Amino acid sequence: MHADEAETDVGLVGRLIAEQLPQWAALPIEPVTERGTDNILYRLGDEMVVRLPGRERPALALAKECAWLPKLAPLLPLPVPMPLALGRPRPAEGYPFPWAVYRWLEGDTATPQRVGDLRGAAADLAEFVAALQRIDATRGQAPGDHNVFRGVPLAERDDMTRAAIDGLPDDIDRDSLLEAWDAALAAPEWDRAAV
Repeated sequence: MHADEAETDVGLVGRLIAEQLPQWAALPIEPVTERGTDNILYRLGDEMVVRLPGRERPALALAKECAWLPKLAPLLPLPVPMPLALGRPRPAEGYPFPWAVYRWLEGDTATPQRVGDLRGAAADLAEFVAALQRIDATRGQAPGDHNVFRGVPLAERDDMTRAAIDGLPDDIDRDSLLEAWDAALAAPEWDRAAV
């Protein structure tokens, strides 16, 4: 997916598990075909997933995520991935980043074709975001090297966003995306406490 992405395979995952989490070494490992842009996923047995950051930036967020997801989970109306173990980098094995095992969340990637009730899904998402915003973040961690771009005014991301939209395939309505982006840029800046 990225030119600088770490290479992984079932064999590597098996060696990492056997060395660092031997209690799970006998479980089957299968690649997960649907994935995001930052992590490479492998099913571990029926109830877990191994998540290997593909690059340095998402790897920097892993320890923070493993610390905070269990604290946030009881405050949220939808299930979130629960970390079960944090693995160490193994440069000698060809994998330079920390990695983690999470409880598997059953489900499908949300697409308009798979979501039967789009309004209901939007309401669920809005409830989730509202619950996140209600959480007192005053003792939370500030952005780190892994996400210094978060929380900046949108205008600082304008060139990058327009370049990304321009690079999209022809079957995507770029004009609508640019219209939405321009509307976001025109919105008043956030002037309340950080969330």
